Amino acid sequence: MLVTFTTDAYADITMFGNDALALLKMMGHSATVPGAILAADVPAALSQLTAAIEAEKVSAPLKTKNNDKDDDEPEVSMAHRAMPLIDLLAAAAKANVNVMWK
Repeated sequence: MLVTFTTDAYADITMFGNDALALLKMMGHSATVPGAILAADVPAALSQLTAAIEAEKVSAPLKTKNNDKDDDEPEVSMAHRAMPLIDLLAAAAKANVNVMWK
């Protein structure tokens, strides 16, 4: 499943479903798709998301390598995955517009 975040103030962001749902939960929203955040609630959602990402950076244990076939693949952190959504939320907060996802 793919989830696309949209707002009038920024380009659409499409993410894999598991990552998008995890980020929605970090923002304090249910993992229901489709959904929306009203313009008045966007700054709070952005604040919760950035706080959750910072907390995860601090508490994330170092992962040990295993002998999978993907050993040469770099791991993409949730902080990096969240960057486009953080930018979208910041633009929406600045323009005072709603954010929707489907």
